Amino acid sequence: MTDDLVVMLTAFNDEYKAVRRRLTEIAPHRHDRGTRFEIGTIGGTSCRVALGLTGKGTQAAAVLSERAIAEFSPAAIMFVGVAGALWDTPLGDVVVATHVYAYHGGTSEDDGLKARPRVWETNHEISQIAQHIARAGRWEEGLPPRTAVHFGAVAAGEVVHNSRLSAEARWIRQHYNDALAIEMEAAGVAQAAHLSGSPVAVVRGISDRADGTKTTAADRNWQPQAAANAAAFAVHLATELVHERKNPTMNDRTDPGHGTVYSTSHGQVGIQGVNVTGSTVWQNAGPSPAGTPDFAAELAALRNDLARERSRGRLDDETHDAARTELDVADEALKSPVPEDKKKFVLALKRLGGLIADLAGPAVKITALITAAKDRS
Repeated sequence: MTDDLVVMLTAFNDEYKAVRRRLTEIAPHRHDRGTRFEIGTIGGTSCRVALGLTGKGTQAAAVLSERAIAEFSPAAIMFVGVAGALWDTPLGDVVVATHVYAYHGGTSEDDGLKARPRVWETNHEISQIAQHIARAGRWEEGLPPRTAVHFGAVAAGEVVHNSRLSAEARWIRQHYNDALAIEMEAAGVAQAAHLSGSPVAVVRGISDRADGTKTTAADRNWQPQAAANAAAFAVHLATELVHERKNPTMNDRTDPGHGTVYSTSHGQVGIQGVNVTGSTVWQNAGPSPAGTPDFAAELAALRNDLARERSRGRLDDETHDAARTELDVADEALKSPVPEDKKKFVLALKRLGGLIADLAGPAVKITALITAAKDRS
C-alpha cells in the first residue's frame, strides 16, 4: 500500500477539473493499456493524488477503479463528482456515502419488481475522518456560505433520473427511501474496492433534484459549483487520511504497511512472525522453512518492487537504472560457484540499499537479505 497516495476518479471533465485545480506539481502517468492518469500533490501537503476519468456508468467505473488500485496500491480510492438529490437535499450541498446501494438488482414477478440490492458500507476509518472534517468546518473555506455535508446512503445504477412521477422513480423511493442521492458510478467503484481490499469513499455534490427540473441551463449553473464543493471536501478527506497513516498515534500497536512494532513500555516486545533469521523477522516474504531465503526469488521480487515505485513517481529513471545494475551484479554473484563472489553479492545489496534508502518497503527487504546472506556465509 502507498500510504501517501489516494486515487480520485471522476465521471465527467467538469468533475475532473474541479479536483485538478486543487493539485500542484501535476505530471502525466500512462497505464500500459493506455489509460491516462495525472499524479499531483494537494497544495501545502504531502498527500499525492492519482486522478483519472472513467466516463459514466457503474461498469466503466468498476473497470477503471480496479485498474487504478492495481497500478497505484493507494491508501484509498475516492469517487468525486455530482449527483441528484432523491429528497430535499439543497443544491450545492455535499453528500458523503455511508453505504452504497446497487439498485439495479431485482426479480420481476406477477405482482411487481422485487428489490435485490447489493450494499457496500464505507470504511470505518474514512467515515470517522469525514465526520470529523464536517464538524470542524474548515473544508468549506472559499466556498459559498452555508454549504453543508450530509452522511447517508447513495443509490447507484445505470439510469439518469429526472422525475418523481415515473414508475422507476416511485420504485426507487419505495425500496431505497433512506438514500440521499442517486448517481451512476458508486456501485462499480465499491465493488472493485471490495474485491481489492482498498478503502473507498464516495463524495458527491448535489447538482439537481432528480425531480423533472434538471435542464441543460440548470446543469451549466449547478454542476460546476457542486463539483467544486465535492472536490473541496474530498481533498481535505484525502489529506487527513494520509496524515493519519503517516503519523500513527502512540496507541497504535503495528503499522500494517511495514510491520513496525510500537511499544509504550520498556522491556521485551512480542510480535508474531513467520521466520526469524538472526535479528531479522520475516513476516510476508522471507526464509524458506529450512531457514534460508530463496535469494533469486527475493531479487526478482525487488525488481518488481522498484518497477512499481518508478511507475508511481517515487523513483527517478537514473536511480532506477543504477538500482537495476546492482541487482544484475547481485544476480551474477549469486550464480557464481566462487566463494569470494559471496562478498560481491552482499556489497551489491549494500550499494542497492544506499540507492533506495528513502523507499521504506524495499529498503527493509534489502536489509533482511544482507543479514541472511551474512548468516549463511
